[in-house]
Amino acid sequence: MQLALAPMEGLVDDVLRDVLTAVGGIDWCVTEFIRVNDTLLPPAYFRKFAPEMAAGWRTRAGTPMRLQLLGSNPACLADNAALAASLGAPVIDLNFGCPAKTVNRSRGGAVLLNEPELLHAIVSAVRKALPADVPVTAKMRLGYESPDGALDCARALVDGGAAQLVVHARTKMDGYKPPAHWHWVARVAEAVSVPVYANGEIWSVDDWRRCRAVCGVDDFMLGRGLISQPDLALQIAAARAGHDHAAMGWTEVLPLLRNFWTQCRAKLPPQYAPGRLKQWLALLTRNYPGATALFAQVRSERDCERLDALLGLPSLSPARSGDLLPRHTEPGFEPAAALA
Repeated sequence: MQLALAPMEGLVDDVLRDVLTAVGGIDWCVTEFIRVNDTLLPPAYFRKFAPEMAAGWRTRAGTPMRLQLLGSNPACLADNAALAASLGAPVIDLNFGCPAKTVNRSRGGAVLLNEPELLHAIVSAVRKALPADVPVTAKMRLGYESPDGALDCARALVDGGAAQLVVHARTKMDGYKPPAHWHWVARVAEAVSVPVYANGEIWSVDDWRRCRAVCGVDDFMLGRGLISQPDLALQIAAARAGHDHAAMGWTEVLPLLRNFWTQCRAKLPPQYAPGRLKQWLALLTRNYPGATALFAQVRSERDCERLDALLGLPSLSPARSGDLLPRHTEPGFEPAAALA
């Protein structure tokens, strides 16, 4: 069984990949998609989305990482894939699943599922441009408006040279609304000769069990379920082996959040870092009451030093006019440590 971390644009960046793969249980991860239009991107652009390339395309925990490209121009995608491979990318993944309107309007992501011939042309061009030892994989949804063409799309991708498929078990029009139509993953797996990963609505070990029973596949990609429960992959791996895994509590998750915030503070301008903290914390509220309490405190806060304090951290930037001590003693202040 393989468990992969989903490439969620605007959310699973190098910082969150670092924090989540350090927890364990994830066999591989993928970059956010890199949009390819009609130009050959400079190497620096790949480094921006995949700083792990400097460490052999692995996270600090040693988890292998793939590069994902998105676009509709077969020749240009092929050229950029070849460049990425020359920079060491071990696997090129192609995005045919993004449901975002702006992406679809520019002929990228899930809208291409209306054109199986183009899917084949893209994968075929990329496959031909790469060394034989660099696989091409693809992520797809069931279709744009309906799943009626899902099998044709899957066959087009595999016939073009995709060595593996991840199937998000919803259409573009479904968005992220439940349910995920897992039985379609089973149909895709029967229709193609390569490994198929099931993706969508796996929030717990019980969800994984139900998905596995319906799909009949052994491999899974975890997205929001893993982000909202960082040890979900470990729990699933333990269940697969017939063991129990004690789920992480808030006292164990809070240090991960602090690590994430510290890295975001170092990477992002102060006007953007708070949004990243709140984005992940909001997802954690699904499983941890402590996250709910902390989110209520930070949701309207934009000052990074104040957020340092709310997370129970010393100021990560120089104090301004010695005003940090009064902030720590404001009425009603409750540091994150008290929520653990």
